[in-house]
Amino acid sequence: MALRLGDIAPNFKAQTSMGEIDFYDYLGSSWGVLFSHPADYTPVCTTELGKTAHLKEEFDRRNVKALAVSVDNLDRHEGWIKDINETQNTTVNFPIIADSNREVATLYDMIHPNASATTTVRSLFIIGPDKAVKLMITYPASTGRNFVEVLRVIDSLQLTAQHSVATPADWKQGEDVIVVPAVSTEDAIKKFPKGVRVVKPYLRYTPQP
Repeated sequence: MALRLGDIAPNFKAQTSMGEIDFYDYLGSSWGVLFSHPADYTPVCTTELGKTAHLKEEFDRRNVKALAVSVDNLDRHEGWIKDINETQNTTVNFPIIADSNREVATLYDMIHPNASATTTVRSLFIIGPDKAVKLMITYPASTGRNFVEVLRVIDSLQLTAQHSVATPADWKQGEDVIVVPAVSTEDAIKKFPKGVRVVKPYLRYTPQP
């Protein structure tokens, strides 16, 4: 059965470019970004892994650990990582799973037969400290992932997990947020001392808590 939002992310043990890991132990109390690649030495994925490495400080600041999945073996991973470091002017600083038996790909429904019968599609999962799946995005092979958007979503998820708010379209850190419908306007005024701007009874903004 395919994973859905709110499901508990399956645990697994796997060999990676940084040694054997238990997924839950690797995450600990952190958030996680698990993202898959069809194979090593693919051009779009080379740029994505490089971008993820460049953003390590941003992920660390948000208490997020990255973990990549590719169906190739560790020897190929080692060679690919050298290419990534060279071409993307970075150092890959997170594990890449060697998923040659496609165990992780199957657990996370990363093989879509209509796209490819054998290789993983380019899926990305954001997983909370409670090990629940908070977000899923699947990209076609031709389109590189937007990791600025991944960071934006993490900011939204972490904010809305702590406060009774939602984030509007194109929201970015520091901008106004929306009071959730479950909170009455009267209660919102008490709850959000920075003020509540009522546009419609169901559409109320407040500065980011």
